[in-house]
Amino acid sequence: MSRNTAYFIFGLTLTFFLAFFLWPIFQILKGGFTNANGSFTLVYFFEVFANPIYLEGFRNAFLIAFLTTSFSFLISVPLAFAADRYQFPGKSILQNLLLIPIILPPFVGAIGVKQIFGQYGAINSFLQSLGILSENHTIDWIGLNPFWGVVILNTLHLYPIIYLNAVAALANIDPNMEEAAENLGCTGFEKFRKITLPLIRPGLFAGGTIVFIWAFTELGVPLIFDYSRVTSVQIYYGIKDIGGSPFPYALVAAMLMGSVLIYAVGKGIFGRSSYAMMAKATHASSTRSLGIQGTILCWLAFLLVIGLATLPHLGVVILSFAPDWYATILPPEWTLSNYQLALGHDLTVSSIANSLKYASVATVLDIILGICIAYVLIRTKIPGRGILDALAMLPLAVPGLVLAFGYLAMSQDGKLFAFLNPIENPTLLLIIAYGIRRLPYIVRSAVAGFEQSSETYEEAAQNLGCHPAKSIIKITLPLIMANLLAGALLSFSFAMLEVSDSLILAQKQAFYPITKAIYELFQLLGDGRFVASALGVWAMVFLAVCIMGASLILGKKLGTIFRV
Repeated sequence: MSRNTAYFIFGLTLTFFLAFFLWPIFQILKGGFTNANGSFTLVYFFEVFANPIYLEGFRNAFLIAFLTTSFSFLISVPLAFAADRYQFPGKSILQNLLLIPIILPPFVGAIGVKQIFGQYGAINSFLQSLGILSENHTIDWIGLNPFWGVVILNTLHLYPIIYLNAVAALANIDPNMEEAAENLGCTGFEKFRKITLPLIRPGLFAGGTIVFIWAFTELGVPLIFDYSRVTSVQIYYGIKDIGGSPFPYALVAAMLMGSVLIYAVGKGIFGRSSYAMMAKATHASSTRSLGIQGTILCWLAFLLVIGLATLPHLGVVILSFAPDWYATILPPEWTLSNYQLALGHDLTVSSIANSLKYASVATVLDIILGICIAYVLIRTKIPGRGILDALAMLPLAVPGLVLAFGYLAMSQDGKLFAFLNPIENPTLLLIIAYGIRRLPYIVRSAVAGFEQSSETYEEAAQNLGCHPAKSIIKITLPLIMANLLAGALLSFSFAMLEVSDSLILAQKQAFYPITKAIYELFQLLGDGRFVASALGVWAMVFLAVCIMGASLILGKKLGTIFRV
């Protein structure tokens, strides 16, 4: 490919990011830091932190993110170490089951949890049957402290991201370094603390960053739990004032700056150091076979986490088969009608079609942009390509809630992108939002593919008279097709179940995607929550198939997709 073509691709992709990533962020900052006369001001920003309600929301959001990330590390790192270093029967099955939580959006799982732990849910009925609670006495487990409900549900949903990164990082360690430490007398936990942990720290930081920012800005779970004392829900409720008040802008700007600051501090402390290892280890890392006691301990540890993590899914599945479920341990009756309604309800039929359309077009857009970006990064030496690399990865660090609010801000009447106003038709903005949010998956996959495929194949084809563009299409793309397919599967499946963008941008029923339809159904009286659960199960099955496909293609490298 000629240098001019590379510059053209660079300029085109950079323009796209300027228009649909940097510009909406600028609109947020402009709205939060300018007064009615257009002059710069810090009044609104400081008033956000002077307001005790907003300040409590930020404190709760930070604590939720911190606790979620900490608990996710405590769950994931020991399990990843056991899976990487030990061999025991059933390990592959347990590893696959451990990834179950990521096949369901956490706010859908919250529906199941609310049914199980609600005031008239299964747990209270079970305790009453044992005589621990009287028939007239119930405990509102979630209502007592919804904060911890959000933390626990986020943890059970997000720990696989850290687990995947930890497994990938452990697989890349040169065993010679650990063997050298053992030869010098450094063994056991001391070896893990001084040698292994520093070597996998960049990978852990990558996964931890995603988990922290995700939990910091999580919107769906607090909404389902009626927990409004958190910044994400305060922003959601403040959208109605976006046209006439600067405070929603200032609130979103504060969340954005908080996310960036937390990421920068973490990057400086945990992600800065890296340790050089040999390009190829002299021999592969070996796993130790466990005896009966070790195998039992590993099975118990894995099954305990899997059991807790699948509890929300179990609640959703049971709820989807119930015509009614009130004050009993299990539904008194079972039915398949909810699944029929889920594929025939006025809200669901159009939402499934909409999500398929939005996610498909967004994935095609991501594939085109991802290939172009990866080619510029790996196959060219043009100056400034590092900027493109940073921009391509930043959507993982910038909260989806912030971007969605930015799209609303930049499409208000009188603004440059007013023709994209989602009140009329959010289709184009939803496609762009899905595409921007999931583009890093395609870029990571494509970059890995280009790095693994030799450039000499393209050069050989060009020496035989093949046009550079044709050599890429005929030679390189087939070689990296597996990588692209894995990234596309993840991009498509997560776009299908995107929450923040869907809840904020889709404001008319005719344009609802699946997640907005599930949320609206849940709020309906009657059979709404049962149909919402059935639709959630359909979404679960779909996402499970996509992730299993990507996992089969990438194996242990799947974790590298979730890196900032």
